[in-house]
This record gives sequence, C-alpha cells and structure tokens, in this order.
Amino acid sequence: MHGLMMNTPLTVSSILQYAEQYHQDGEIVSRNVEGGIHRYSYKDAAARSRRLANGLKRLGVQQQDRVATLAWNTHRHYEVYFAVSGSGAILHTINPRLFPDQLAYILNHAEDEILFIDLTFIPLLEKIAPELRFLKQVVVMTNRESMPESPLPDAIPFLCYDALVDSESEAYEWPEVDEESAASLCYTSGTTGNPKGVLYSHRSTVLHAWASISRDALDIGNSSNLLPVVPMFHVNAWGVPYSATMVGAKLVLPGAGMDGASLSELVDKEQVDLLLGVPTVWQGLLQYCEQQNITLNPVKTVVIGGSAAPLSMIKSFQEDHDAFVMHAWGMTELSPIGTINSMNRHMKSLSLDERYQLQTKQGRPVFGIEMKIVGTDNQILPHDGDAFGRLMVKGPWVISRYYKEEKSSLIDGWFDTGDVATIDPQGYMNIVDRAKDVIKSGGEWISSIDLENAAVGHPAIAECAVIGVPHPKWDERPLLLAVLKEGENVSKEQIIDYLSDKVVKWWLPDDVIFVTELPHTATGKLLKMKLRETYHGTFSE
Repeated sequence: MHGLMMNTPLTVSSILQYAEQYHQDGEIVSRNVEGGIHRYSYKDAAARSRRLANGLKRLGVQQQDRVATLAWNTHRHYEVYFAVSGSGAILHTINPRLFPDQLAYILNHAEDEILFIDLTFIPLLEKIAPELRFLKQVVVMTNRESMPESPLPDAIPFLCYDALVDSESEAYEWPEVDEESAASLCYTSGTTGNPKGVLYSHRSTVLHAWASISRDALDIGNSSNLLPVVPMFHVNAWGVPYSATMVGAKLVLPGAGMDGASLSELVDKEQVDLLLGVPTVWQGLLQYCEQQNITLNPVKTVVIGGSAAPLSMIKSFQEDHDAFVMHAWGMTELSPIGTINSMNRHMKSLSLDERYQLQTKQGRPVFGIEMKIVGTDNQILPHDGDAFGRLMVKGPWVISRYYKEEKSSLIDGWFDTGDVATIDPQGYMNIVDRAKDVIKSGGEWISSIDLENAAVGHPAIAECAVIGVPHPKWDERPLLLAVLKEGENVSKEQIIDYLSDKVVKWWLPDDVIFVTELPHTATGKLLKMKLRETYHGTFSE
C-alpha cells in the first residue's frame, strides 16, 4: 500500500519559483567581469532567467541538450544555471583551469553545441576552437558595450548575452520535467586519464540543496549573507546557487576577483557572514588581512573544503578574526557534499584545544549520506577512530555510473571514493590520505595530509607537499617539499626540529627540499603524481 500524498516533482525551476514568490527582495550582488558591481533581487533574477529560457528556445535548444559554460561566479552565470536546467536542458559547467586538450575533450564528449563564455576565457576558446566538433554558437556573457569581435571562424558566431536576454519576453512557463531527468553535468579534474562526467538529476540537486541548508550542515538561512568563492564552474559551487535561492539568502558573487583585496572589500561592503572556498584562496585572504592589519569582522563562519584545512588556518580564522571554521568534505561524484564538521553539542563541551583538533577532521555525514571504511579484502573496519581503510559512500546524490559509461561505478551498491579515512565512534570522519598518496614505510602507513598540516604550521612555510619516495630499505619514505613565505629563510634541520614534537619519530621526513612553487590540479589540489615522478630517485642508493 502506497501513501496517499501528492507526487510533486523536485525540480531546479521549483527552487527559483519559490524564491520569486517568497524571497522577492532577497539580494544577489555580483562583481562584473567588465568591472563594477551589479545588484538586483531574486525577483529580477527570475524574470531574466525566464527571458533567457525563451532565448535558448529561439536558439534551438531542446530538452536534454547540453549547454556549456566557461564563466566566473556572476549574476549572468546564475541566470544560466536556472534557465538551462529549468527549461529541461542540461547545464554543463566547465573548469577553465583544466589543460586545453582536456577542455576540448570535455566539450566534444558532452557534445556541447552552445557555449556561454566570459570575456576572460575567449583566448582559451580561440586556442581550442579548431578541435571542437559540435560547437555551433557562442554567447559572450557581457553587455553590448564590451562585446568583442569574434576571433573564431564565421561558422561559429558570437552573440551578446545581454542583447539576447533583453530581446526576449518574461512570459515563460517552466516545463514540468521528470525529477529523475538530468539537470547538470560536471567533469572530474582527470588527474589520471581523461576527465569523467558526473550527471546530476533534478531530484539529486534539490535534495542536496535541502540537506545543505540545515543547521547541522552549512546552516544557510534567509538572514545569511554568503560569499561562495568556490567557483560555479567547480561542482556547481558546492550547490550554493541552489541552496541560497531556496532560502532567499543574500548571495554575493565575486566574479574573477579571487585575490585578498577584492574578497576583503566584498566582505566589508556586503557584510558577508559566511564564506565558502578552498584553503589556497583563504591563505591569500589571511595573508592580505595580516599585511593590512585588518580583520574580517562580519564573518562568523568559514566553510573550507576541496583539500584539508591545516590547523594553523583554523586557528588564524578563530583567533585573528573570531570566525569558526567548518571543515567539509565531498567530491564531484557526491554533488559534492558528504560530511560537514559543524558546531554541535559535543563540540561545545570541549576545550578550545580539543575543539581545534576535532575541527581538523572532515566531520560527520549529513542526513542522506551513509559511510563505511573497508580493508584490503573489503572487510568492514570498526569506527573506532584508529582503523583506517578505503572510504565507501552511498546516498541519493551519489553517482551510480559515469556519463556515457555502461559499467556501474559501484561495488555492492557503494561508491569507492579513493580516499583512505578513519571514522570515530561519534561518526567523525577524517581523511588520512588519497589511496594513491598514502606513504607505505616499513609495513606501516604514514598520512601525507597529517604531515603536511603539521609542517604548514611553521611560520616560515607558505605551502608544502609531502610525497612517498621509493627507499631501498623502508619501501617508501616521506619527502617534504616546502614553499617559503616571502622574505623568510629557514633550514631543513629547523623544519624537522619543529616537527619533532608534532608527529611520531618514524613519520619525520627524511629530507626537506625548498621549492619556489608546487604544481596543482585544476581544482587547486596538489598534483602529487607529477612530484613523485620528479623526485622518484631522491632516496636511491
């Protein structure tokens, strides 16, 4: 016997419709790529999104067609989010930080015929255009005054975004689409092999947004003023455009201004109380604040994901800016949120030092996500905080298989994240390492992440990476590669001495090499595969 309740589909358009009706005056503030600040309401955004949906129809976009974007966090990109998915087509956000050959592969693999692009990325498009087999139309996300001449062959014309939107009617009825139909498409960063597509449904997108706004998740409400520095081209900005719209929060979009000065200005002028982004961005913001002797007074919470937040960063936000760091973990295959380390009754009962240690963990799963860790023979390991194994997940916004792949990506209904983790009795998950990055030394495992987090606490180190390098006796030993802050000078011995009371003795790196920079993936993570190739013979006899 089924329940006798309405079967109302969960769709992306329903989020915007709700905001237009009940959060009419909610504000969206955007730094334009052309310069200046754009400011309007959810009601205005909804009207322009309907205009754009009509424009898409005129351009021949059909339901389930893929519509690509190469764009920053702006109000125009926001409108594309809802117009494309709301009309039944598939939003395909593309990370411009990928290598050109990867970008061409992604556009061809998705069979994108229309591309919405910011002015910044036109030179990138010009470079790969000859390789694009399906592209027919480019819409430049700018005003008439800033519209450039097309550098592409005449077969691929340029259209002005504002002209397209302004020429259309606001009268548009969002179609009732199947909630299980595809809403958006994101590709992994492709550190090994070609990037893979993850195809989100309307249902998974709405459920993910619903879960993320809860008090024990990102705690986004109508009174929140949030600044997502995580790009809208990276896992849909962690779903923030949907969750903010759902509750009518003030949404502050930074455009291309990711530097400390630009972010600090937005925080101050827009009274931002919630920040969301990766550690590399916050490192730049904290350094700018230190240099200018300013504090981020309005900020109450900083959500850090993408890679592990070092203890020194957690302390700096709390002690210098009175801002609580909320560690988060996820991945493209999880839409992306899996765990959140939010303030709760248990955390409130701890001393500050104990709380800091807990904050370095990635947190507990939000409702909807199940987790387990397994050993080498797939046996389930205890959640005792000590045993660590491969992290497996399942849930309504977790991938089942990759786009255009027939084979399931699951193992007995669970997705293998590729991470090695511990889970303690209260459910707090801690990423020990990526399975491919964990260091195996003398039959024991060393966490490169924990060693990096300890090392980056040294006042002279700006950034560091730890890799396992083959060793004739111990199989592998840790090598520390460090980038020093400007004007700092420190020796290898001083670094190792600093670490001596922070990790066990056999974890101490066998060597420290100072470098001017470290390679990163398109999503800002350390590219350790390249480092292992470069330093492979460091400890050979």
